[in-house]
Amino acid sequence: MRASVPFRLAQLRPHAHVQRRFASSSPGGGMNLNTEEAQKKAQEVVAAAGKRLGQAVEVGKKYMGPVGEKTGNMLGSYREPLLYNLSVAREFLKQVYTAERMQPPTSLAAFQNAYSTLWSRAASPAYWRELVRSGEWTKVGVYAVEAYGIFKIGEIIGRRSLVGYNVE
Repeated sequence: MRASVPFRLAQLRPHAHVQRRFASSSPGGGMNLNTEEAQKKAQEVVAAAGKRLGQAVEVGKKYMGPVGEKTGNMLGSYREPLLYNLSVAREFLKQVYTAERMQPPTSLAAFQNAYSTLWSRAASPAYWRELVRSGEWTKVGVYAVEAYGIFKIGEIIGRRSLVGYNVE
């Protein structure tokens, strides 16, 4: 009979202890000066965005005044979890915004251009023929199923029921 040996994660992954260098510019694994500058700049942008968001909240509180307070009182015991969930969602979206390097459109023309392109493609039979010929219809189909699924999940959450509305 063999003596029992303590189980170690390294036994499953023999190379887990090996350190690897990815995208480093110096033999010591130090960061590139441009990378450090970019990280500092990103931190400054996130801090500035947080500051602006705080200012927007304060302005909202100022203009909402008693109406916002009355609405908060109507929520009763739901107020605290609702505010908590909204703050979690806000922090999550900030992380996504930063990680994806997203930027809002800077003009109304950007919105108009995007929607006019979508409309012209949807109305064009030539676009749909090319879509089928190239095989890209599968990608469009997956996007459509994802959008429909997200919509249905939103409905389920809104109804607080999988099937139908609770009528009591």
